[in-house]
Amino acid sequence: MILITEFMDDTWVDWLRARSEVTYEPDLPDRPEDLARLIGSAQAIIVRNRTQVRGDLLDAGFTCVGRLGVGLDNIDMEGCAARDITVFPATGANTLSVAEYVVTTAAVLLRGAYMMRPAMEAGTWPRGPAGKGREIAGKTLGLIGYGEIARKTAELARAFGMTCIAHDPYTRGFPGATECPLAEVIATADVLSLHVPLTEETRHMLDARALATMKKGAVVINAARGGVVNEAALCAALRSGNLAGAALDTFEMEPLGADNSFAGVPNLILTPHIGGVTVEANARVSEMTARTVAAHLGLD
Repeated sequence: MILITEFMDDTWVDWLRARSEVTYEPDLPDRPEDLARLIGSAQAIIVRNRTQVRGDLLDAGFTCVGRLGVGLDNIDMEGCAARDITVFPATGANTLSVAEYVVTTAAVLLRGAYMMRPAMEAGTWPRGPAGKGREIAGKTLGLIGYGEIARKTAELARAFGMTCIAHDPYTRGFPGATECPLAEVIATADVLSLHVPLTEETRHMLDARALATMKKGAVVINAARGGVVNEAALCAALRSGNLAGAALDTFEMEPLGADNSFAGVPNLILTPHIGGVTVEANARVSEMTARTVAAHLGLD
């Protein structure tokens, strides 16, 4: 049996059902007791980022994990390796969607005009504030991390006339960007975009001290992993006006609770971890995952 614990393109769920018994329950991360019960019958599991593949679940007997995405923070990779469980991320399948999210969000934040709806609904005509937006062309995009998604982001940004700089100590070669020290990327960028996994090295790498070195009027975008940005420090920088705007697609706690700290923070865009989720990306991610899991199980 193949257990699918989070949403997947229906076409590829049906494709798997034509080859194997499939249990598709996309709300299982919210039902841990049912997840623990169902996983005992699974040969393979297919997950996104909310299902925590660790602890006792690793001893259930499944032989592979299909990851509908690329981040592996929710999977105990060492535990999987110790049990000969193969993990298949959908590498590259959502690259374009994340890159488009970053560049289009950068344009929205720099222009600023799209935040005027409340004032206009109140009957005012805020043409003065709305007319102070900035063009994306000629601005500097700073990329922390320069893997596949960051490179695609740089490619799209250059098409808008941006200059790209990047820092990544684990990458050789920076096509489309100029390699710079981390401190220089943070201090120079008009738009700072994070593209790193969450590790002890990267946790809160963008903290109050780092934010204080940024240009006044810069914007920050995090579509990588929650935890790499100190959220309290970011909110403080937005409230003070030192940062002109920010967009967060990932958070330290997901999903956000009603008691989150973002209420009333100005010039802040929040999205529910969907930077890599579009109709097209979901189809590509689902196809890649379905085919690799089926091949692993000898079903193709």
